[in-house]
Amino acid sequence: MSDIATPAVSLLERNALRKVAWRLVPFLVLLYFIAFLDRINVGFAALTMNRDLGLSPEVFGIGSGIFFLGYFLFEVPSTIILHKVGARFWIGRIMISWGIISIAMVWTRGPLSFYVLRFLLGLAEAGFFPGIILYLSYWFPSSYRSAATAVFMAAAPASGFFGSPLSGALLQLHGLLGLRGWQWLFLAEGFPAVVVGIVAFRFLTDRPDAASWLTADERQWISDSIRREELAVTAPHSHSAWRALADWKVLALSLAYFGTSAGLYTIGFWAPLIIKSLGFSPFRVGLLVAIPNFVAVIGMVLWSRSSDRTGERYWHAAIACLVAALGMALAGRAGSSAIVAIAGLSLTAFGVSAAKPPLWCLPTTFFADTGAAASIGLINSLGTLGGFAGPWMIGSADRASGQFTRGLYLVGGMLVLSAVTILAMRLARRAISPKIS
Repeated sequence: MSDIATPAVSLLERNALRKVAWRLVPFLVLLYFIAFLDRINVGFAALTMNRDLGLSPEVFGIGSGIFFLGYFLFEVPSTIILHKVGARFWIGRIMISWGIISIAMVWTRGPLSFYVLRFLLGLAEAGFFPGIILYLSYWFPSSYRSAATAVFMAAAPASGFFGSPLSGALLQLHGLLGLRGWQWLFLAEGFPAVVVGIVAFRFLTDRPDAASWLTADERQWISDSIRREELAVTAPHSHSAWRALADWKVLALSLAYFGTSAGLYTIGFWAPLIIKSLGFSPFRVGLLVAIPNFVAVIGMVLWSRSSDRTGERYWHAAIACLVAALGMALAGRAGSSAIVAIAGLSLTAFGVSAAKPPLWCLPTTFFADTGAAASIGLINSLGTLGGFAGPWMIGSADRASGQFTRGLYLVGGMLVLSAVTILAMRLARRAISPKIS
């Protein structure tokens, strides 16, 4: 965790950042680990649930992605509410709500209930991820934010790394107490969200000036550092939610984030079924799917440290998107080769994970206060719709051809578009301010 504070710093700065990193980041990682596991465990449940409930690939693709429609509807208002009432209450509320709905997936009976519960799960979780991104901006100055964000976001591939074998093992509980394996999966992986949501009410601290676990000098240093950065955001609309929502930079970042979300959730929802199609048992599928996620955890942290060290964001995000697109193309051409498929999925997992922390450092360089909350919420809201588009493309292509190749190529094309958008945004920003690197 001390890697977050890598630049040369004063003793006060180092101590303050180290305390914040060790106090908040591990808990936030745990929250996101549980959140992401509850989002993507439907991919493992599908190994037996689809057959039990008669869900076609297209129905599964729509149901997996419909989560993001509910997420989309409440994302911006939920993030603004968090900014107004504080993370401690709002994050706790979000986690308890989605934990209850995730457990309710046990009672899925067919396509309609599958669609409804996945939609409600997205509605309940809306505001969690952008809220945490905003929350980190309250505690970490911009020169440390990419590394802090990367450690937090490493929970997504980490949940795939640790959660994949766990999910595969839970499927083996089929028949215990009259429940099917996929029902045990939803039950066992939904309950922790409720527990940690209750803990969040007492553990999280809303702002540095309320942190009794910091010294007075440490609280003052962090608060002053963040305040100076907010004052440096001098655009006339930077503090306005409505002006921020209409800003071209927000729309460009939304488009860039759209492709990374499509890639991330293609891995999350479809990797188990892609690997299973090569002839592996559910438990071995869990072990093999862990490999791309392990690559992503290590890669994204190292990539983000490079971004913080150089202060460069655009090229780091764009190159990572292109690596992910290459991985999609490789997985699409894997045929019956498990090695090629795993290699392609690993490149994609690294690319989509590594692109996100540099991207998320950009909004708070343009906006502050409520404008920052609204812009982060909208970028995540629009961008995360890629989590609907990607899985839907794979499911529709699978129905038409019986293979995953065409869908993987389509998602790869979206990642190329993300890279182009990021670089075009850099050119536009440099035209306005030549100091942009």
